[in-house]
Amino acid sequence: MTNNLIILAGGASSRMKKSLSVEGLSEAEIKAANTQSKALMVYGEEERPILDFLLRNAEKAGFENIYLVVGEDHDGFKQQYGGDAVNHFGTLKLHYAIQYVPEGRTKPFGTADAVAQALQQYSQLQQEAFVVCNCDNLYSVNAMRLLKESASRNAFIAYDREGLQFATERIMRFALVLLNKDSYVMNIIEKPSESEQERYRDSEGKLRVSMNIFKFHGPSIGAFIMECPVHPIRNEKELPTALLNYCQAHPNDFLGIPHYEHVPDLTSKEDIKTFKDYLKNYEE
Repeated sequence: MTNNLIILAGGASSRMKKSLSVEGLSEAEIKAANTQSKALMVYGEEERPILDFLLRNAEKAGFENIYLVVGEDHDGFKQQYGGDAVNHFGTLKLHYAIQYVPEGRTKPFGTADAVAQALQQYSQLQQEAFVVCNCDNLYSVNAMRLLKESASRNAFIAYDREGLQFATERIMRFALVLLNKDSYVMNIIEKPSESEQERYRDSEGKLRVSMNIFKFHGPSIGAFIMECPVHPIRNEKELPTALLNYCQAHPNDFLGIPHYEHVPDLTSKEDIKTFKDYLKNYEE
């Protein structure tokens, strides 16, 4: 059980800015995609930021403390949610954690670095449990509640790949999470070939993927996050790396919670229209 949620909103949104597909988008939407944080792009009849929808789901799931990890230039967030040390969204208490860019880099140092900086700035989290998620995925109330109320120290939502409504080519690029017979993480396999994938089905015969929503127990895994090594290819400190290092040292202590549903994702410009269409039904 935890009341803490860390939302990662400090990324550079480089894939969104680099993507060229603008079919069906207005000039205002294209400009926002090229200049704003994805979390602040507006949707729905009320033109609310995607982060509003995520915060509303977090509130319904029962969270109380939200830690927004933002970049050094986060004026847009302050204008939207307030610039005080503690702000409010409904019953939620919002806190900012700044992801500073290390000297010699031009963009943030990855998701593990983002969480590590939040733990440094709010040291109480090092002694507590907390959930971590992306700002550009709309996780359901049910998925968030499953992690919030999980009795496991460390866990993640193990999505059934068949439930994700992305194009096949995109789904095939997702890393697979290998679980043992008791649903604990054994390995993460990046870009497995189609012929290799069959060997990674779980005890239910499902292929499981992570959509980057985790529950972490600060006292047990915090050090692995804060000391996460740099990925040799992507040159970033990534949460899956910290997770795997923890699992190697502590087998059977990172639970995969099976779940079947779609997770709207806002990675590139071509996702904007899909996201808008989804919210039309979501808000009904």
